[in-house]
Amino acid sequence: MISQSLKDYYVKELREISKVIAEDLTRDGAKDFATYRHLTGVISGLARAERIFLDIVEAADKEKDRE
Repeated sequence: MISQSLKDYYVKELREISKVIAEDLTRDGAKDFATYRHLTGVISGLARAERIFLDIVEAADKEKDRE
């Protein structure tokens, strides 16, 4: 089982990275379309990683509750 503090830390880090990239994009951080696509893809990947992680944690918690 993953501790709540580890879970919170990991999710916070993923969200912070996404936030920094999004803020950079709003300040014209993408000098061309290829860079824009890359950065939005990174944000999408981080969101997916967060969802997968949270699903794993939830499944582990349910498994532990069944024991």
